[in-house]
Amino acid sequence: MIRKVTTVDFKLVMHYVGRIIIGVGLIMIVPLITSLIFMEFSSALDFIIGISCCLIFGFLTVKYFNTNKAPSLFHAMLITAITWLIACLFGAIPHYLSGHFGSFLDAYFDVMSGFTTTGLSIIKDLDHVSNGLNMWRHILTYVGGQGIVVLALTFLVKASGGAFKIMAGEGKDEALVPSVRNTAHIIWNISLIMLAVGTITLSIIAWIDGFSLVNGFLHGMWMFMSAWSTGGFAPMSQNTIFYHSFAFEIVNQIFMILGSFNFVLHYHVLRGKFTELRQNIELKSFTLTLSICMVLVTAGLVGSGVYKTLGALIRRGLFVMLSAHTGTGQMTIYAPQFNHSWAQMALAGVFIAMIIGGSMASTAGGLKNMRVALIFKGIWHEIKRLITPESAFFRTKYHHIKDTSIDGDLIKQTAIIVLSFLFLFSIGTTVGLFFNFSLDRSAFEAISAGANVGLSNGITSSSMPWFMKLVYIFLMWVGRLEFMAVYVFFGAIGIFFIKKKRRR
Repeated sequence: MIRKVTTVDFKLVMHYVGRIIIGVGLIMIVPLITSLIFMEFSSALDFIIGISCCLIFGFLTVKYFNTNKAPSLFHAMLITAITWLIACLFGAIPHYLSGHFGSFLDAYFDVMSGFTTTGLSIIKDLDHVSNGLNMWRHILTYVGGQGIVVLALTFLVKASGGAFKIMAGEGKDEALVPSVRNTAHIIWNISLIMLAVGTITLSIIAWIDGFSLVNGFLHGMWMFMSAWSTGGFAPMSQNTIFYHSFAFEIVNQIFMILGSFNFVLHYHVLRGKFTELRQNIELKSFTLTLSICMVLVTAGLVGSGVYKTLGALIRRGLFVMLSAHTGTGQMTIYAPQFNHSWAQMALAGVFIAMIIGGSMASTAGGLKNMRVALIFKGIWHEIKRLITPESAFFRTKYHHIKDTSIDGDLIKQTAIIVLSFLFLFSIGTTVGLFFNFSLDRSAFEAISAGANVGLSNGITSSSMPWFMKLVYIFLMWVGRLEFMAVYVFFGAIGIFFIKKKRRR
């Protein structure tokens, strides 16, 4: 029996959405202060308007839809799906008012790209953006990597029986400790510690390379946020190329890798459980797939002779491949080089890396290393079942923090997500073909958007058709939430209209 969607459901969902939008408004205070410090008064006004809109909507929604009821899993999925759409709507206000976007749709695209840690961008004249707006762009990726809902659970939403369900709707479905609020606090504590370490390290490199004290600090902090959140945004249009620094690239790659790891893994390693680094199935899967992609990219680039030195191969080819596998999207080459310079084998390595992505419950997107490992574990389990006597009993286990047995339900759930991702990629690819882009370019950009990577071969731009912008927004949103919340969202809309039609 399909449940009804009632006004009580709507009231509960909007109450929590309102609370989270208040949080979005409060986050805007950081770029507002940045604008005031640098006397960017026009930018400051943009954020004052944005903050006002968030707080007015948030407080009115919380007051009008006041409720003490704890959300069910159904409500949690709706809260998550709707929150991301509305948060991007309000987050786009300062973007649009800045004058660096051709339309509000373009501004919405960039904010969705930031919150989902994708990194595709259609901003105009990035090199002359205010410090306030650049701060906001990178905070979007930093907050989005940890999760908008995780932020709300940390500061704004009371602990309740439905709190973990809300967090699970955003893809953070592994509790570090029994308390959901404490789990959210731990996630943010890990990220803030990394923020301090990363900002200091990259700032020092920037100062050594000749940046001023202030610019070195800002660029160090923004590029750390981009790497740790696997977001891919950069304060300059040349992205990582702008810095011309091997040290900068090496440190960024370290934080890309760390950002793509599961927060549960971070927590246990920080508590001294170092054996997890050797036993964890996600790390084993990541190491293996990274090695395979590295071989493909290296063979393709060496065979084509596009890079003549080992240094160039590492700084261009392997950096981009790692950026793809971690879902970061930082680039040390220009977008057209994918089309004109890279061999097909090298592109195949990047394709595979983007599709797989990072770890579960991390800042990264893609299928995730865990699901790839489980698919192959499931295949091996079936092979063993077929070649052993029917009376034999055996179990296939994997280790992620603890030993867990593989069962049919786990494999089925994994297969559903994997097939959903492949279908999502096919939608984006088909749309690219419709607008006369080649198959390889269309697939590359669709995978980059749907897997929340952010690498681009040049299709993504302010001049691309508005329908493609909408499709890529959809791909980024669905890929970040990993389908279930989106399925519930559209299911609820369908149920509502079906019931409404029957009443007539």
